[in-house]
Amino acid sequence: MNRIIAAFAGLCLWSSGVMAQEASGLARFEGGAVTDGMFGGAELTLDLSQGVPWRLFTLTDPMRLVLDFREVDWLDADGAEMDQSDLVSALRVGGFRPGWSRLVAVLEDPVEIKQAGLKVDTATGRAVLTVALAKTDAEAFSAHAGLPRDPAWDLPTPTAKQAAPPAPGAPLVIVLDPGHGGIDPGAERGGVSEAGLMLQFARELAEVLIRTGNYKVYLTRDEDSFVSLEARVAMAHEAGANLFVSLHADAIQEGVAHGASVYTLADEASDAASAALAERHDRDDLLAGLDLSGADDRVAQVLMELARLDNGPRSKALARHLVAGIKNALGHVHKHPLREAGFSVLKAADVPSVLIELGFLSTEEDLKNLQDPIWRAGMAAGVRDGIEAWALEDAALARLRRQ
Repeated sequence: MNRIIAAFAGLCLWSSGVMAQEASGLARFEGGAVTDGMFGGAELTLDLSQGVPWRLFTLTDPMRLVLDFREVDWLDADGAEMDQSDLVSALRVGGFRPGWSRLVAVLEDPVEIKQAGLKVDTATGRAVLTVALAKTDAEAFSAHAGLPRDPAWDLPTPTAKQAAPPAPGAPLVIVLDPGHGGIDPGAERGGVSEAGLMLQFARELAEVLIRTGNYKVYLTRDEDSFVSLEARVAMAHEAGANLFVSLHADAIQEGVAHGASVYTLADEASDAASAALAERHDRDDLLAGLDLSGADDRVAQVLMELARLDNGPRSKALARHLVAGIKNALGHVHKHPLREAGFSVLKAADVPSVLIELGFLSTEEDLKNLQDPIWRAGMAAGVRDGIEAWALEDAALARLRRQ
């Protein structure tokens, strides 16, 4: 386990590879940098106007060091200027949900956290957060990496409720989920980010759907802000969603890929590429859709599986209709358009859910298409047609489903 030493008086909360520290108030960033150490490794130093609650952990794919705060005003902090270490390839700071701030350092090499602490000047109230990093091997890094499941920091578990079918003639409720956002831009190429492109398309698709008069449409985000995976699913439940559609645009390091594909949830990915894609998009292993408080693991698993017996086939049917709608509208989809993977945003057991990969930022033709309003209009029309075809079939089959 990473050895972490706290240097700030207060209550310490510990979990595997994680440290959190309790304090209160809003802090201002007043300076800081990550620099190379004298004997290898690196040191991160942040000067804050006062102490705040914070936690520290690491993530893989890519390797990252993450610092969460409640809450820091970053003012004019520049991640590029703060990054002065060869061990860090990129450093980003900013808000990632209301009341929360985050620093992400993308690492060139695996590290272990040798020491971390927040010291507060009792006379001025100012605080200095210091994190000492040492190089380690990839196996040790992966063993201790992962997002902590700490109820003092994470959102509450979504409450239990089965998505009620709409009354006859009532509009379907659709939640569109433009992927990434804020401190997490997703795939990037030529100054264009996946987060920005998906938000633009989600807004356009929402307008196309609303114009039919058959749908109520909600977006999980309507600005360039970070929304956690758990919060995206919770929003679908709060909205009473009948459908959840997550929107992404991938990029691959090697080879050429072209065209749209539609994913549904599976414990095992349909192929290695799908598994890798899910790892890149997901930041934690989310289980949402039911309130399982008071239930042991076996009961929880049974409840989840029962819910998915009903909604898994509905999600797969939606995926088939979406692929057909997109192909009819654009004339082309990915050569393997129907795929499965363990995406966290698809784990709401009681809401039919799909993830659409609109294309690949790493492919010149797809990148051009994603920036073309005429192409996006065709894609939106294809998605609309797919949803409409699914809705007709789903309504006809409703009486045969488990009540």
